[in-house]
Amino acid sequence: MSLRNSPFRRSLRIGVIATALTAVLATAACGGTTRGGEDSAGDATGQATGQANPNAAIKEGLKIAFLPKQVNNPYFTVSDNGGKSAVEELKGEYKEVGPSEANASSQVSYINTLSQQGTDVIVTSANDPNAICGALNDARKAGAKVVTFDSDTKPECRDAFVNQATAEGIAENQVKLISEQIGGEGKIAVLSATPNATNQNAWIELMKKELTKPEYSKIELVTTAYGNDDDQKSFQETQGLLRSYPDLKGIISPTTVGVAAAARYLSGSEFKGKVALTGLGTPNQMRAFVKDGTVKAFALWNPADLGYLAAHVGASLASGRITGAEGERFTAGKLGDYTIGKDGVIVLGPPTVFDSGNIDQFDF
Repeated sequence: MSLRNSPFRRSLRIGVIATALTAVLATAACGGTTRGGEDSAGDATGQATGQANPNAAIKEGLKIAFLPKQVNNPYFTVSDNGGKSAVEELKGEYKEVGPSEANASSQVSYINTLSQQGTDVIVTSANDPNAICGALNDARKAGAKVVTFDSDTKPECRDAFVNQATAEGIAENQVKLISEQIGGEGKIAVLSATPNATNQNAWIELMKKELTKPEYSKIELVTTAYGNDDDQKSFQETQGLLRSYPDLKGIISPTTVGVAAAARYLSGSEFKGKVALTGLGTPNQMRAFVKDGTVKAFALWNPADLGYLAAHVGASLASGRITGAEGERFTAGKLGDYTIGKDGVIVLGPPTVFDSGNIDQFDF
């Protein structure tokens, strides 16, 4: 199945979003809409009121830039291309910039440059929840709308966060998958991305909580390793886990780079078929490892839809259609309608599990 026909869109899209009202008003006071354009959220005197106009047209020519954790990462290549598709539909100007390594502060200089270039919308996946806050708020003061996706920063540093799925849903899914594959008992480890990655840390903490349930009482999480979203380091960390814990029964790697690297190591080792591996990966990355028996099942959402939704959120913010207030509704093109709720989060939808029975139906 192609991205265009992905079943991810069938899920009910009621998001949860809320923006700190003071941040919204401060941003509106700096212009509230496209730089140099009319203030569609203003009153008769031209002063910004911070009120959404759901009937406002999406402004043409919006400069929308995507800043992933790192460029040339297969996951972000797919998600950012989804954003590009949306920007083109909206007759805007798309740009992708970013670091080659996913370090805590590596995104700061790109944010500063985008702000100086008069970018209307910055869409970013944060490598660190704190490191880019100052730069993002400077960009907002200069008139940009900031949308985080995939991995959030502090809520007061952005206008909206587009989440791929609820953190609880991901944690439950990952623990369930590994439990099924190891027969409900044994030692497991987590292979994460960077130590400061907001989404990874949230999922891991919730996995630990999930593992306290009675049905998982015989499963022991022994350690968390960090591959820094680097293929070779993730490969080496997998090797290190199995040297340190020769009786390890399974690995959860909730990062597309990590799970593919771990699968590559397992597929050529004595542990193939003996140590279970699950995580979050793309079907195209994992297909060979599913077919050769290294991996039984893993999960993910549609990253192209995630980028597509993030672009629409940014365009709606920059056009005054929404402010981020709870209860506001907007339409995100082919994905349909969303309702803004609490906590600054819009949820794309639940993850899908991929295995030998369905993996060939997907192409991303």
